[in-house]
Amino acid sequence: MWSTSTIWFEISIVTIFYLLGNIYFGHFEERSPKWKKLVKYLITLAIIISLSVFFGRSVALAVLAATLIPLVYVHGILLPRKGINGWTGEPKGRYYDFRGWDKNIFGNEKNVSPEKRD
Repeated sequence: MWSTSTIWFEISIVTIFYLLGNIYFGHFEERSPKWKKLVKYLITLAIIISLSVFFGRSVALAVLAATLIPLVYVHGILLPRKGINGWTGEPKGRYYDFRGWDKNIFGNEKNVSPEKRD
């Protein structure tokens, strides 16, 4: 009934990988455009499927597992060094500065500095 010998196995692994990433780390991408998130998923899916077809499942899954290394580095080492919690992304102001995002998320003029009011 269930077979893991099809390409759908890799598709499901990549999808679960992104699902869990969005559940647990989605708040780190709250200001990123949705189209970028979709393109990132589709590119990852295409790479993993291509690797699986041309080099085998073990190579594809090893490459997918290797993507955890930068994730652990950024959330476990880099963000805490900057004074940002790697699990919650707090304080938000410091994290927004780290990403280069505008802190004025509601678009009101009260918190905008005088030189930015034009």
